[in-house]
Amino acid sequence: MLTVTIPAVNDGWDPINEEFIQTKETTLQMEHSLLSISKWEGIWREPFMSFNEKHPMTYEQSLSYYKCMTITKNVPDIIYRAMPQNVVKQITAYINDTPTATTITHHGKQSKKQEIITAELIYFWMVSYQVPFECQKWHLNRLLTLLEVCSIKNNPDDKMSKKEALAHQKALNNARRAKYAASKRGGK
Repeated sequence: MLTVTIPAVNDGWDPINEEFIQTKETTLQMEHSLLSISKWEGIWREPFMSFNEKHPMTYEQSLSYYKCMTITKNVPDIIYRAMPQNVVKQITAYINDTPTATTITHHGKQSKKQEIITAELIYFWMVSYQVPFECQKWHLNRLLTLLEVCSIKNNPDDKMSKKEALAHQKALNNARRAKYAASKRGGK
């Protein structure tokens, strides 16, 4: 969970609505979670995970996601428009964080086919791996790491590298030679 404080604004200017604004200092509790993404996708009807540096969210979509992340009740919309850049950076850092000690190293080629990931697909993965629904409130990156661990543990990669296959074949050949030599000695 992230807690941010939006400072009071006296005679600020809202360029979107072209009006002066005044706000009180407001503290927000926010969560970047599957639940937040599910709410946001329900509003925008777009896959949240498809946004990146080359295809960023609009300003309105970002504010909408901040609202979906907010756990604090009854926050006026004006608070989000009064959010200073340092708070936006704090939220962005929180979203990009991976609050887990688990690291996953990908070996070999990754599939070039990119699947469109939506909240429903992530819920499907949770059901498939019997991950409890309480985890929908976890930090999204932590939940995705857990789901990836489940995938790896349930579908181990049986393919060996060329070096490993050659070493395995050599060990089998040595074992056969030793067995053959032992059987010849026993037969005399």
